[in-house]
Amino acid sequence: MTPLLYLASQSPRRLQLLGQLGLHPELLLPGDDEDAEALEAVQPGEVPEVYCARVTRAKLDAAVARRAARGVAPGVILCADTTVAVDQLILGKPVDDADAARMLTLMSGRQHRVITAIAVSDGVRYEQALQVSTVEFAALSPAQIARYVASREPFGKAGAYAIQSQAAAWIVNISGSYSGIMGLPLFETATLLAKFGVNV
Repeated sequence: MTPLLYLASQSPRRLQLLGQLGLHPELLLPGDDEDAEALEAVQPGEVPEVYCARVTRAKLDAAVARRAARGVAPGVILCADTTVAVDQLILGKPVDDADAARMLTLMSGRQHRVITAIAVSDGVRYEQALQVSTVEFAALSPAQIARYVASREPFGKAGAYAIQSQAAAWIVNISGSYSGIMGLPLFETATLLAKFGVNV
């Protein structure tokens, strides 16, 4: 029998992507007593790939403890986190309009990396994978950036954009995983879940 699957993420895109695989997980989200944002603080000198993997494992550890504390049924817990990086600079979720415009300006006319870490546990075993894609943006005018920021689309998204939004019109080239850029690389996710008996 396929084990119960939990998703420890508030991202509607991750839920949608799992649905593409025919999976319909239960959500296992942080409670009011948890400071989920604190887990995302960057440590001094941390490179983007290491940061993304560390944060994802920390979120998974918190979710495993949450499942046990709530006494819900045992199952397989999936967690993921996405980081956007220009060289070694980590671009998180923008805090305001100016921050969103700053990030988009940094990525204008050049390549950036979209790094997504996936971690899975059944409370005993842990498995983790990292997927890195490269995205090249066309040169963006200040007016284009201002319109996109005004759409409110950048907010709540690492690097201040979503590939499935109007920002897709700026993408010259992608190398890697489209679903990974959306926030959950499906090949790596399916491979990890299969190790826990969750087949797609």
